[in-house]
Amino acid sequence: MSTAETDAVDLPAPAPRVEVLPARDVPLGGPRAMTVRRTLPQRSRTMIGAWCFVDHYGPDDVASTGGMDVAPHPHTGLQTVSWLFTGEIEHRDSLGVHAYVRPGEVNLMTSGHGIAHSEVSTPATTVLHGVQLWVALPEEHRHTGRDFHHHAPAPITLGGGEARVFLGTLAGDTSPVPTFTPLLGAELILHPQATATLDVDPAFEHGLLVDSGEVRFAGTPLRPAELGYLAPGHRTITLTNTADTNARLVLLGGTPFEEQIVMWWNFIGRTHEDIVQAREEWQAAADRFGAVEGYPGDRLPAPELPGLPLKPRGNVR
Repeated sequence: MSTAETDAVDLPAPAPRVEVLPARDVPLGGPRAMTVRRTLPQRSRTMIGAWCFVDHYGPDDVASTGGMDVAPHPHTGLQTVSWLFTGEIEHRDSLGVHAYVRPGEVNLMTSGHGIAHSEVSTPATTVLHGVQLWVALPEEHRHTGRDFHHHAPAPITLGGGEARVFLGTLAGDTSPVPTFTPLLGAELILHPQATATLDVDPAFEHGLLVDSGEVRFAGTPLRPAELGYLAPGHRTITLTNTADTNARLVLLGGTPFEEQIVMWWNFIGRTHEDIVQAREEWQAAADRFGAVEGYPGDRLPAPELPGLPLKPRGNVR
């Protein structure tokens, strides 16, 4: 075979490289803390698109743990995305919204310049199980006004399972919930021994969180509570459930977030001084965050800042 003929041969594309991010246990919510499994941020990866925070909790037996009781606390520079598999959470915020988080229904709250809210599992909840996610707001929108959106996506049939698209577009379904950067968020159910190949935006990086099942993400095995990361450049992703029971997954995606952020406690800013100011205003009960009505207790005080200045961090390339 000549050199020209060798050059013309189409070599198989290399297998996508999936980075596996393990979970760590973290107490959430102050003195009545419940334990969550956190996979983002990590030292090796701060963000996936604008997704900057992934907490995964349950199945939690509320009778033995007390469930979720997070007193009023502040946020700046982000959106919170609440998604449940089981149970119910009562949400109250300083925008005046009193709403419930229920399985298969997304609640998205925009903090903008500042908001406060509380989260409490309801008395009827016996098992609490879901994810709490944050999205960083880009600089041009991080001081926007407070906002809140609710959406109950219908299930979309996939080859080998189904999807509920709560943000962005997947499998022909588009969520009406607005975001400030291109994003994808969806719950996926894969049937036993099923494989699904999904068309995705090649400009997006993607993360796959495994709630249950024995799953391969682009050929890489992931265990429950692990988050797999896939860099941009892929028009499809392939998911395989090798177990004899259903697998439940959360697929996240977005265009790489080009800004560096400082994230501390419940605040996202761009500098150490942004965080210092937000903390001082929360401690002083400033109008910036407003008040949460109806929570039967005190609000959470901010922790002490670390001794060294907080440094901005960005996406790993």
